Amino acid sequence: MADPDRTPEIPVSTAGLGSRALRNTVLVLAAKVVARLIALITVIATLKQLTPAPYGTFITLVNYTAIVSVVLDLGFNVLYVREGARHPADIQRYLRNVMSLRLLMAVGSFVILAIALAIAGLGGLLVPGFVLMVLTSYSTLLRNTLYAVQRLGYEAVAVVLESAVLLALVLIGIKIKGGVNYFAWAYAAQYAFSCAYFAIVLWWRKIAVVGWRFEPRLLREWFFQGLPFALTFVLTILYFKVDQPILYALRPHAEAGWYAAAYKPFEALLFIPMTLLSVVFPVLSVYHRERPQELADALSRFYKALLFVGWPIAVGLFMLAHPLTTMFLYPQSEPALRVLALALVIGFVNNAFIGALSASDHQLSFTWAAGWSLLANVSLNLVLIPFFGYIGASWATVLTEIVLGVVGWILTSRHIGRIPVLPLSWRTMIAGLVMGAVIFPLRNLDGAGLLIPIVVGAGVYAGAALLLRAITSDEIAFARRALALAR
Repeated sequence: MADPDRTPEIPVSTAGLGSRALRNTVLVLAAKVVARLIALITVIATLKQLTPAPYGTFITLVNYTAIVSVVLDLGFNVLYVREGARHPADIQRYLRNVMSLRLLMAVGSFVILAIALAIAGLGGLLVPGFVLMVLTSYSTLLRNTLYAVQRLGYEAVAVVLESAVLLALVLIGIKIKGGVNYFAWAYAAQYAFSCAYFAIVLWWRKIAVVGWRFEPRLLREWFFQGLPFALTFVLTILYFKVDQPILYALRPHAEAGWYAAAYKPFEALLFIPMTLLSVVFPVLSVYHRERPQELADALSRFYKALLFVGWPIAVGLFMLAHPLTTMFLYPQSEPALRVLALALVIGFVNNAFIGALSASDHQLSFTWAAGWSLLANVSLNLVLIPFFGYIGASWATVLTEIVLGVVGWILTSRHIGRIPVLPLSWRTMIAGLVMGAVIFPLRNLDGAGLLIPIVVGAGVYAGAALLLRAITSDEIAFARRALALAR
């Protein structure tokens, strides 16, 4: 008898995977650039409305929900994308099983969140925090379906619509002088919209119909397969989010707001490598299964692309920290933003090692990398924050990213192949430094003048990269062919 939850086979072949991945990356990145521009207005409006101490409270709440959300995930998100990419005909069956399990796990997560918020003195925000956590989890699961089957045009539309919805809610909050509680509900409403949108798209395009199904045998098998992913997710979330609660507990709440404001550009810009990874991860998974001898070469290309995009952004953020903070953030956030800029490029390239180990079934190895990173981050924050406050938290982030990168590179070399980091990097690094030297005299321009160093820097970087052959003619030709196909 035919399986009612089995959808028609969606053919996946490694032929043309590189071009498809590049086209999808360009599409989603373009949409996310628009969405981030809208989000920039949203963040600035929220910062001005809440002021440093309440904003620190709001971001601490968001970070607590992210930390506790590991109970909902159990490592199934990454496993779902990987298995969905390998077996697209079973995507609806997988989706319904994970949705059902997630509903059960929400009960346990509520208790944990309640305890955590009570200890932090944030018990009054439990209900909106819990709703935000659950809706965020389901939104991520539904959108991951599109990544698994490489149908990312709808994802591109979603990120713009989500940003517009949140901006509208934030502007309403400003008009009614809403506080932390209102903004927590506004963010939850954004993810409610997201869930409805993805459910409709999946049904309309006959990818999957949202529903409930509970197969203990499948879930038990996935649970053990997903344990390394779950542990990695726990460790990654903790090392990525734990600094804010520690800072909130040990220093004045205004410092938590200054740090959170500086962290926003850092965190927001990480959408670029995360988007690249989301698009490339299914491709790497299929390469590992069908063309494993080419996986190391594909990974080297991915690393180089991440560095090529991330390095000039990091340099520009460091140089332009003063006008950015005085115009958009809190003035006290400037030194923290400069420090976090140093961590940005490391955070970009670390995604290459994350994706490689997970896609090649070596997720347990990356768990070790995440574990060392967590140990480094918690230790560094506990040592540096009492003495240096939010600046110490910023340096802890830099050092943690270095630990993750070194361990990730060693494990990738052991299991997949050695990624020649220095030969792939030096030309790009010099091009970025040339750009930095040119925009240095322009670093304090503000207002509309801020566009001058941005435009000049982009042109100088592109020219230096071409002269230094940071990108080759073969790579340019490859990109042109892929973009031509996209049209």
